[in-house]
Amino acid sequence: MVRPALEVADVFRDHGAAWRDANRGHVSLDQLKVMSAIESCRTAALGGHVARCEDCPYTTIAYNSCRNRHCPKCQGAAARDWMAAREAELLPVAYFHVVFTLPAAIGDLAYHNKAVIYDLLFKASAETMLAIAADPKHLGARIGITAVLHTWGSAMTHHPHIHMIVPGGGLAGDGRWISCRPNFLLPVRVLSKLFRRLMLEKLLAAHQAGALKFFGAHTALADPTAFAAFLAPLRTKRWFVYAKRPFAGPRAVLAYLSRYTHRVAISNRRLIAFDGRQVTFKFKDYRIEGPCRYTTMTLDVAEFIRRFLIHVLPRGFHRIRHYGLFAGNNRAKTIEELRKPLNMAPAAADQASDIDQAKPLASPCPCCGGRMFIIETFEAGCQPRYRPTGPVIAIRIDTS
Repeated sequence: MVRPALEVADVFRDHGAAWRDANRGHVSLDQLKVMSAIESCRTAALGGHVARCEDCPYTTIAYNSCRNRHCPKCQGAAARDWMAAREAELLPVAYFHVVFTLPAAIGDLAYHNKAVIYDLLFKASAETMLAIAADPKHLGARIGITAVLHTWGSAMTHHPHIHMIVPGGGLAGDGRWISCRPNFLLPVRVLSKLFRRLMLEKLLAAHQAGALKFFGAHTALADPTAFAAFLAPLRTKRWFVYAKRPFAGPRAVLAYLSRYTHRVAISNRRLIAFDGRQVTFKFKDYRIEGPCRYTTMTLDVAEFIRRFLIHVLPRGFHRIRHYGLFAGNNRAKTIEELRKPLNMAPAAADQASDIDQAKPLASPCPCCGGRMFIIETFEAGCQPRYRPTGPVIAIRIDTS
């Protein structure tokens, strides 16, 4: 893949040290590690390998990736591996896309309580879907859910929301598969009301347990009475839940998921210019309808870095989760049991491969199209013995 002319790593390398000095004491260790990983990604600092074509003398060097889940260059390969594992789990039914969004007031609290409130967002939205789907007035079945957390808007502002991919049906208590109505999964207004109630209940419980921290303008909310008054207006406000039309078949679900599961706050392809002081990038203005909603935004480099780093997740936090039929380590077994009521063919057995045999790289030789093989690996900070025969081509994968 052709390397973008401008990368987030270029901004970090140019201005990262000055930004860290200016914000000393206000940057978390996790954020510092993300900056360091992105700055070092696909450079000699991480080591790499030398590859040579089997049909011509072409030799090239490829540096290792940082594999940090916040790095724009590293998510393409991770997404492909994840999607390959999910392909066998696809069901031959319509799939729906459901979005649960936190109100801005609670999103502000989540800024300083990421692990707690993001986790509550996952639980409240999943419990809402499972409860309404299990109600005989609606579907009367147990459904499966794949949920993905996004914390950003197109302009990298803080905007926590959950994307769900849900099969159009579920398993009844007697083992039958119950399909939803065509082009309709569950009523969004009913989902919205239950989601609002569950989320507010969980927030109150978290506050009573002392799990929430408050800073700055929200310091007074540490008082239970003030916190209850803060939540009161949200009890009558409509919370945003959106359900899109079904996908055009299970394969379209895979293509869609690959764009969502491993996305980061901004991709390198959206960057337009960086002059050392300001960064210009493309973004989507959702207030505008039609193709004109795509426009550009220019931010001071310090604000650009700040916005990028507010989306760094707490260490160990899982941003892709499975619920219902897809929950737990028995997901593969459950899906196998669904094959009978859905008239699916048995899953094909995986064929063992010879792990000792050298395998060609995915990218062919740019000179003759031949297969490329690794002939040398070198450690971080070291130089390879072999030299490239042409310009150094690092294998770079970007994600939008």
